[in-house]
Amino acid sequence: MNTTEEIKYQQALKRVKKIKGFYTHAAVYVIINIMIVVFNIQELDEGESYFQLHNFFTAFFWGLGLLAHGLSVFMPGMVMGKDWEERKIKELMEKDKQNKWQ
Repeated sequence: MNTTEEIKYQQALKRVKKIKGFYTHAAVYVIINIMIVVFNIQELDEGESYFQLHNFFTAFFWGLGLLAHGLSVFMPGMVMGKDWEERKIKELMEKDKQNKWQ
């Protein structure tokens, strides 16, 4: 493989790992929140409604985190700007290069 193909392959591999990480996060979110709902329903007193604010805290705040994770994976340009990561790597490498010669 030539250098350009290798770079593209590594970028694609990195992207796939990010997508897989998001799907894993989403699956854990669903499973854990289902378990929380089941537990909360079992703990209800007779005639008590499930729809109370405290029963939704975990799902809501974790859901915000999941949303942020999804945006960073599927819309990275929106969160950090186009090619932010590559620019930052180049910046840090240049800074490191300058510090070695001082």
